Amino acid sequence: MPPPPLPVATALPSLRVALQAPGAAVLQAPPGAGKTTVVPLELLREPWLEGRKIVMLEPRRLAARAAARRMASTLGEPVGRTIGYRVRFDTRVSDATRIEVVTEGVLTRLRQDDPSLEGIGLVIFDEFHERSIHADLGLALTLETRSVLRPDLRLLVMSATIAGNPVARLLGNAPVVTCEGRLFPVETRYRPRRPDQRHDGFVAGVIREALVGDEGDVLVFLPGAGEINRVAAMLEDGGLPPGVRLYRLHGMLPAEDQDAAIAPSPAGMRKVVLATSIAETSLTIDGVRVVVDGGLMRVPRFSPRTGMGRLETVRVTRASADQRRGRAGRTAPGLCYRCWAPHDDLGLMPFGTPEILSSDLAPLALDLAAAGVTDPLDLAWLDPPPAAAFTQARELLTMLDALDAEGRITPHGRRMASLPLHPRLAHLAIEARRLGMAALAADLAALLSDRDIARRADGQTGGRAAIPDADVRLRLEALTTGRAPGGLEIDAGALRRVRGDAAEWRRRLGATARDRSDLGAAGRLLAVAYPDRIAQRRAGEAGRFLLRNGRGASLPPGQPLGREDWLVAAELDDAGSESRIILAAPLDSEDVAALAEGATETTEEVRWDQASGRVTARKLTRLGALVMQERAVSDPDASLVRTALLDAVRREGLGILPWNDSATRLRQRLAFLRRLDPAWPDVADAALLEQLEDWLAPRIGDARKGLSEVNLGEALVGLLDWERRRRLEELAPERWEVPTGSMIAIDYADPGAPVLAVRLQEVFGMTETPRIGGGRVPLVMHLLSPAYRPVQVTRDLANFWRSGYFDVRKDLRGRYPKHHWPEDPLTAEPVRGAKRRRPR
Repeated sequence: MPPPPLPVATALPSLRVALQAPGAAVLQAPPGAGKTTVVPLELLREPWLEGRKIVMLEPRRLAARAAARRMASTLGEPVGRTIGYRVRFDTRVSDATRIEVVTEGVLTRLRQDDPSLEGIGLVIFDEFHERSIHADLGLALTLETRSVLRPDLRLLVMSATIAGNPVARLLGNAPVVTCEGRLFPVETRYRPRRPDQRHDGFVAGVIREALVGDEGDVLVFLPGAGEINRVAAMLEDGGLPPGVRLYRLHGMLPAEDQDAAIAPSPAGMRKVVLATSIAETSLTIDGVRVVVDGGLMRVPRFSPRTGMGRLETVRVTRASADQRRGRAGRTAPGLCYRCWAPHDDLGLMPFGTPEILSSDLAPLALDLAAAGVTDPLDLAWLDPPPAAAFTQARELLTMLDALDAEGRITPHGRRMASLPLHPRLAHLAIEARRLGMAALAADLAALLSDRDIARRADGQTGGRAAIPDADVRLRLEALTTGRAPGGLEIDAGALRRVRGDAAEWRRRLGATARDRSDLGAAGRLLAVAYPDRIAQRRAGEAGRFLLRNGRGASLPPGQPLGREDWLVAAELDDAGSESRIILAAPLDSEDVAALAEGATETTEEVRWDQASGRVTARKLTRLGALVMQERAVSDPDASLVRTALLDAVRREGLGILPWNDSATRLRQRLAFLRRLDPAWPDVADAALLEQLEDWLAPRIGDARKGLSEVNLGEALVGLLDWERRRRLEELAPERWEVPTGSMIAIDYADPGAPVLAVRLQEVFGMTETPRIGGGRVPLVMHLLSPAYRPVQVTRDLANFWRSGYFDVRKDLRGRYPKHHWPEDPLTAEPVRGAKRRRPR
């Protein structure tokens, strides 16, 4: 069956008109529409492009090379003439090149060299739905160039699945040109996995089903290189049908292995391509009739709080699932196996989260600074960079000397921006060349720019894949010798690729090959790139560390690095309560001291020690959260002592204060008065804790021995103005004088019912219940026996004399015959003790 006509051809007239004026457009075309190759070649004939070239951005190096080769083959030319490409470490262009296919980061560097993009007439953003951070940045900078310097610059945004209207508005209400498209029919079959089935083994089973029951090559989507390797091992162990070859396709592979995976199968042969999301877009793998979609993808997640990120495996989005399915209908009718249930299909998210909202923004912040942009909101974005992540990125760049205090790029920062490396590694490369360690820096840059060359174990540990030894020196040794050091399993393909990248970086940095003698300097050089990840082992805990930024980090048990006092972590997984160290190197104390020079802060720290009830004072020299030096201080600053004691009270509560009886009674009296009149100070726990600076701090003074010296009574009186101090005793007296002349303490423990507890004989002749609070509150009288036991509780003393007293007299006069029990208590003389003996 011949392939259907390329439907994008029907959209070309509208596209030409849109690019004439206003000079921008959005093209929505389905997978297989041919937009990546047909559109640039057709637009190349436009008169407004005379003397200028087309630059087309692709999200991946593999896609850029493949698109350039397909266009060049259409013209019958080799790559590098009319059609060329630029990717990292690989450029095929000439003076005759009219269309350059580039990876998205290349455009930013082209604009750094020429902000006007003078030699470029049209910039095409292909597969823009992927919303990579480089594509968002490239579009924002290109729009600024168009607005300020080049109104004649044309822009075209292309995608199969993007929602076109928001992009069109960003482009100044540009036209949206849509191709409905005609692909070969693709049948969809659902294969839900049981909960007890492992994902990798289940996908391998679906692949075998497709190889037995269906025709054509099979393209399989898996989330990462680890899953690809495991599925490949399962297929090879079980035996593949005759005439079937197995290929891997992911970003860690060398270019020649990637190209082999997408090349047509030899006649009479079939192939199975195990791929990551790299194969979703911009690629046509000839011969693919069957797609097996594992339903998962791996995305970056970055935490501005910790300054660290992780890769997270999530369900595929609707847009990605549709792109993957479309791979099966490019050249013939196809079939798509989806490894999930039909009802799960309804719950797929429409699109993924744009990288700019979930990624490390340090590269973006450096590129913006290099472009003279200090505030990202000065540019037009589909989604502006999150403020917290952007602030964290600028703080890192300032630490790396790429930005000055005002956020402007420094000369060192410009040199960093010129290198196609993360800012950390660019800083490492420049500093290493100055220190005479360029060869080591080249190897480290190659190692850290890609995924780990060491394989992870297939098993799971606590829900996470078991990681190999984290020591980066073992990887450096493998690069030097080409062999895996003891105890480490190395991915041969990844090693080959990284060794090639390291050779290229040595060439660029002007270094010769490295020998093994410099392995000891790895930690010192890594700390140049990762100064915020210098880590100190926690006292007495092997494998557990504190990072300079205050975050905890740990190594799996048994790793040799876990016994080091200091190390620097180059890669961390930020999932969980503390980060997991993936790659690191040791540091010695001299290295740390040298790295910390000029970056430490010396402070005096005073703390309250609960066990001794005293304050302790230390002078600490810190590198961020790490303590470099500590010594005792015998004469601490009084203000620090006061602050430490107040903090202790806030932390431990008012119970740690020396509440003697006098202070407690005063507080209760004040609580009683506030109950009568809210204008009196609030002395409840919450209020006192909130106002510590007002009432407690002035009384702490120079209390270096602790809190025992604080006079809480005086502190509470400090809450009262002169008038209230005068009225305190009048309204809430501490004691009440009874008829015997005794001054009896009033108990204010219950502010709603103050108590006067007095022996009954001492109030003979008292006719009325005592009242306080300006006569508003009668005291609750606890009338006591001679043994000080309550015999009556009353607020109405007069009524007690009339009625209750006689029952009490009858009950007690026999028990206490030596005490006075008059018949008329109102006329009897009050007494303090027993009856006096008559003289003989």
